[in-house]
Amino acid sequence: MLASMSVSMAAASRGKVKSLVAVSRRLSTQQPISSDSSPDDELHAVPKRRPRKDPSTRSVFFFPGQGTQFVGMAKGLLKYPNVSEMFSAAQKILGYDLLSLCLEGPEEDLQKTVHCQPAVFVTSLAAVEKLQHENPKAIETCVAAAGFSVGEFAALVFSGAMNFSEALYAVKVRAEAMQEASKLVPSGMLSVIGKPQAQYKYACLQAKEHCKSLSVQEPVCSVASYLFPDGRVIAGHQQALNFLQQNSRHLQFLRTKPVLVSGAFHTKLMTSAVEPLRNVLKQVEVRRPEISVHSNVDGKRYMSESHVRKNLLKQLVSPVKWEQTLHEIYERSQGENFPQTYELGPGKQLGSTLQMCNRKAFQKYNYVDITANEEE
Repeated sequence: MLASMSVSMAAASRGKVKSLVAVSRRLSTQQPISSDSSPDDELHAVPKRRPRKDPSTRSVFFFPGQGTQFVGMAKGLLKYPNVSEMFSAAQKILGYDLLSLCLEGPEEDLQKTVHCQPAVFVTSLAAVEKLQHENPKAIETCVAAAGFSVGEFAALVFSGAMNFSEALYAVKVRAEAMQEASKLVPSGMLSVIGKPQAQYKYACLQAKEHCKSLSVQEPVCSVASYLFPDGRVIAGHQQALNFLQQNSRHLQFLRTKPVLVSGAFHTKLMTSAVEPLRNVLKQVEVRRPEISVHSNVDGKRYMSESHVRKNLLKQLVSPVKWEQTLHEIYERSQGENFPQTYELGPGKQLGSTLQMCNRKAFQKYNYVDITANEEE
């Protein structure tokens, strides 16, 4: 009942926040039908191969995930149209002043899963408003988008697949459910950079065997994110992560660093968070994206409304296939141009992963600054 009322409230806020996707935008694959042609002409016409669009005239958008947040983010966005309205709508949906938390902290509160996921989501879409003001052509020519974990919701909103307010409520429920799941067992995430010969699955298997020796029931330790070649995030029981750090040299790991999150996201330890998100996704409107949006689950494009709902749930307990997503987006014939890439939201981590995966594509990378304010 509470969820239904909250979704209704989010829907009521729908008209207060203007669409982030211009109504006039059309996919690059669409062609107008000549007014001079008759239905019979169209029926018997021989299809003509359209000239291929130059990829360098197109753009791709990245939306970051949890862990990129920092106090002061969104400072440089407030002067742009719709941003104040977005944060006002967020306050009504979330029940607290998100803008104040983004600008002033305290940092301890902003770092909490329940707060940072909505903060990153809203700030990322507010960055779209800045880009719309400064470079509207980048918005008009965007043909693909991808978001890391919670960033996938921002990508879906930008693509027209979800409404801002309803998606924010879904993010709220998701964040709360993930934080609750994190309380069930001591767990976490570990960023790992390995040597080329490192065997991550085998390392996780060894860590689980270690947990069993400590009488941990059904230990979890698995790759939670594929970032770039030899760059992984491993998540699971805290005892397993301790084992990986203590045996890093033996496991051919060059560097291990704990990720400042509350639990083992994108693993089986998030199973209890699936049902709350499933319930809210049943109540919000989901449409097929108007541009290509790539799923974290497998890097492939979303093809339908049901596909979106299914993979947003699966994403909670499955690894983020970010490296695979980058290969899907940027794979092309030798000598072919790359699109302009824009990272919208806090941090430049996704740009760093692109640099590690595809240096030529990274040459067209742009970051939309969310703190700079030209009038200051």
